[in-house]
Amino acid sequence: MLTVYNTLAREKQVFKPIEPGRVRMYVCGMTVYDLCHIGHARMLGAFDIIYRWLHASGYEVTYVRNITDIEDKIIKRAGERGITADELVTETIAEMNADLAQLYLLPPTHEPRATQHVDGMVAMTEKLIAKGRAYAADNGDVYYAVRQFPGYGKLSGKSLDDLQAGQRVEVDKHKRDPLDFVLWKAAKPGEPSWPSPWGQGRPGWHIECSVMSEHHLGSHFDIHGGGEDLQFPHHENEIAQSEGCHDHTYVNYWMHNGFLQLGGEKMSKSLGNFFTIRDVLKAFDGEAVRFLIIRAHYRSPVNYSEELLHDAKAGLDRLYTALKNTPPDDARAPIHWDSDYATRFKAAMDDDFNTADAVAVLFEMAGEVNRSGSHELASQLKALANVLGLLQRDPVAYLQGGPVSGDEFGAEQVEALIAARLEARKSKNFAESDRIRDTLLKGGVVLEDGPQGTTWRRA
Repeated sequence: MLTVYNTLAREKQVFKPIEPGRVRMYVCGMTVYDLCHIGHARMLGAFDIIYRWLHASGYEVTYVRNITDIEDKIIKRAGERGITADELVTETIAEMNADLAQLYLLPPTHEPRATQHVDGMVAMTEKLIAKGRAYAADNGDVYYAVRQFPGYGKLSGKSLDDLQAGQRVEVDKHKRDPLDFVLWKAAKPGEPSWPSPWGQGRPGWHIECSVMSEHHLGSHFDIHGGGEDLQFPHHENEIAQSEGCHDHTYVNYWMHNGFLQLGGEKMSKSLGNFFTIRDVLKAFDGEAVRFLIIRAHYRSPVNYSEELLHDAKAGLDRLYTALKNTPPDDARAPIHWDSDYATRFKAAMDDDFNTADAVAVLFEMAGEVNRSGSHELASQLKALANVLGLLQRDPVAYLQGGPVSGDEFGAEQVEALIAARLEARKSKNFAESDRIRDTLLKGGVVLEDGPQGTTWRRA
């Protein structure tokens, strides 16, 4: 029985979809003005795992992850580069997809762009005005009247008097209340804009997700996710907009992932303490980055450092090493869910997607494969790991692959040096044999001697 930690209820709850056998899930995606950083990989990777497990549990899943393609940062960056906002967005989306593919993220069912749904945002804003929950200011902006929605603050757990204007909430003289937030922004000269009853302008950030989620999933759906920094004001404002418009529950389960941290602080572009996914992938294999994310529970903070990435790679190496002497599967093996390992793996994942405990089961299986050489168990290890998006490459190709720096040896060089070492050993020139081994080790290559000869892997 799957349990999910519901941020709104502040407890784990048994998961019951609105429609039996079907799950509708919305996750706040990227604002596409620059390359994604590794903190974004943490959030996207967390919900990729949730998506995969829901699917593995037999649900038909509709997964929507939006793209914010109109926003102040996009307009500013496009202006700095002397290109249009649309040109910047098109370029950045392509770069994002290239990076995420290397982290083995599945594409969502739908990936709507905000600019495709402006008419719906205008329509929702009109409904909110008609209900007395929004108002048009004399400067052409439209604001949500927070105090006209009795449930405001229920997600963040704060009273109206405790709440302060948060991220992306602009306080200005045109608001009736400092907590009111913008639904529609009047156009500024040279900015992209759309027609509306209040003049040319563009939507505010919060209204985008209310409209895009409703378009693809309906006005009441199962799961809404995002980083824990989105609880307030973004998700709080989404609830106010959607429930204020329709007068019924918006989302049943709110899920938020923990931050990826650098030196104890949340990694973010605004703080300037971030590494792009692109830069990290120059030095580390994408699956190792994915493993760093997966081996921690999605609600826990994840510390980032090169040392921890090396440790994650070493752990992934151990799992692949267990598979390297087993024959490849001609077809993907079905999982034997009644086996002890699979039962414990499932129990971990059903406990609020506890990947940390699920990965521990994989390591147990790898240890037993190393001891027994069981091809059947190796097949089950690969099948369970596939649920997490792991261990699907040829083990030897993985162990000998990965990014190669200028100080490391290519595969052909390694094979030539192994051959030279073999000749040295035949000649009993053990000093030369040891020198070659040490040279390779300094170049990031580990030799492993066995009954079948010498194999190698990247350190």
